Amino acid sequence: MPTTLEIIRGLSQAAANAYDGSHLESYTYDGEARTAGLKREEGNPIIDSRVIDGFSVKFSADKLCIHYQSEVKLKEVYSNGFESDVESMIESVKKFLQKEYKKVTGDSVSLTKDPDSEVHVTVQSTSRVRTWVEAYRWYKIGGLGEIDPILGESEESAEAGWKKFIEQGGWKGKRPSNDTRKKNEK
Repeated sequence: MPTTLEIIRGLSQAAANAYDGSHLESYTYDGEARTAGLKREEGNPIIDSRVIDGFSVKFSADKLCIHYQSEVKLKEVYSNGFESDVESMIESVKKFLQKEYKKVTGDSVSLTKDPDSEVHVTVQSTSRVRTWVEAYRWYKIGGLGEIDPILGESEESAEAGWKKFIEQGGWKGKRPSNDTRKKNEK
């Protein structure tokens, strides 16, 4: 069974293998095409007009967050099913990560939708012509074992010297005997 670090490294490598141009055999290091289902994978990146989209991942305790961003047209935003299209794009990225993880490590990993999280979609514009979408969803990583959640109780960890300093009044406490400044000086 792989360790937590091996799982995180495998998922990070799987995400890194989706670089722009990896959908063409001639641009990959091993001659194998990889498609994550992104819009930019249609056509040749040198000749065709570029569609700007991509994804990134981040980890938090036993969860993985998939961020998707893309440039979109306003008519796409106002069409029916826009959010479901973005959600399906995130799902295709998730499937790519699982498939690529299996190629990289030889093991499989399960990514299940976090029940407390749903797809968060934000559409922003810079002008009447240019708009972009940013979306993300959290997934629970299977096989990580026991991970301490980040939201655990914090413990007081002030050192003894600082505790003594604070108990004496901090910066406004008694002045030491070797302090020769006038009383009003700071």
